[in-house]
Amino acid sequence: MSAVETGQLPGVRQLRYSPAPGAGFGVEVLGFERLRQMDPGRRRTRPQRPDFHVLALVRSGAGRHTADFIDHALHEGSVVWIRPGVVHRWTDVDDLDGPLVLFEQGFMPAGPAAQAAADVFAPACWQLDGSAWDLSVRAADHLAYEHASAVADPRLGSSPVLAHLLAALALRVLPARPGTSAAAEDRTVFRRYRAAVERHFTRWHHVADYARALGYGVRTLTRATRETAGVGAKQFLDQRILLEAKRLLAHTDLSVARCAERLGFDDAANFSTFFQRQEGLSPSRWRSARSGR
Repeated sequence: MSAVETGQLPGVRQLRYSPAPGAGFGVEVLGFERLRQMDPGRRRTRPQRPDFHVLALVRSGAGRHTADFIDHALHEGSVVWIRPGVVHRWTDVDDLDGPLVLFEQGFMPAGPAAQAAADVFAPACWQLDGSAWDLSVRAADHLAYEHASAVADPRLGSSPVLAHLLAALALRVLPARPGTSAAAEDRTVFRRYRAAVERHFTRWHHVADYARALGYGVRTLTRATRETAGVGAKQFLDQRILLEAKRLLAHTDLSVARCAERLGFDDAANFSTFFQRQEGLSPSRWRSARSGR
C-alpha cells in the first residue's frame, strides 16, 4: 500500500489502494506478519485513513485497535472491518497472527455483502466463536489460496471468482443482528439515501434536500430510514455530520470556524449549536477533553 498526506485531514495518513505488482485484482490478502514487515517504522500505530476496505481476522495473539475514537481489544476470534474513510490505527498488533484482506470499494458483486460494506455506521470490531468462526476462517483461507494462485500464475487469475469468494467471506464474518421487518422498498430507499448522504453531507444538512434530489417525500425517507436503520432520516444525517466533525476536531488543528466551513455550516455559531446539541459539549470543550488539555 502507498501512503500519502492529503489536505482532507492534515496529520492523518491517507492510504490509497495500491496492490503489489502482479496482484492487481481489486483484492489482496496479506497477514499481520506481512503488515509488520512492511512497516518497520511502526507508522501503523498512528492515525490513518484508507480509501479501501480492510478486513482482518485474528487467529491468535492479543492486541488492540482504535477506530473513530473507540478502542477495541483483539484476541482469537476478533474480526476487524475498516471501511473507507474511517480514521483508525493498529494500536498494538505485535503479537497477532491472521489474514488481512484489502479490497477496493465496489469490488464485491451487488448483493447483501456489498450492502453491508456500504454501511458507514457498522461496527469496526466484533467477536466470533464456534462454528461461525471456523467457517469464517475457512472462507478466508479459500480466498487467500485463490489469490495466491492468481498471483503465481496470472492465467488462473479471475477477478469475478475472487469477488464472489470475498462476498462469501464478508457474509460469514458479519455479526448476528436481529432480523429487520423493513420491506424491500424501504431498504432500497434507505440505501439510496445513505449513498446520497455520504456524497453530500458536507453541503446538504436538511432531509428535504435529499428528498428533492432522490424524488421521494421527506416522510418516505424518514420511514425507510427508521424501518431499516432504526433512526429517523434527520438523526441519521446528523450522526454522519457529527462523526466527520469529530474527525476534524481530533485530527486537525483547524479552528472551529474552519471546521464549520469544511462541513458546510454558514458560521461557527451554527456549527457550535449543532455540536452542543448532539454531543453535550461545545466543539472547543470536546477537543480539549480529547487532547487532555
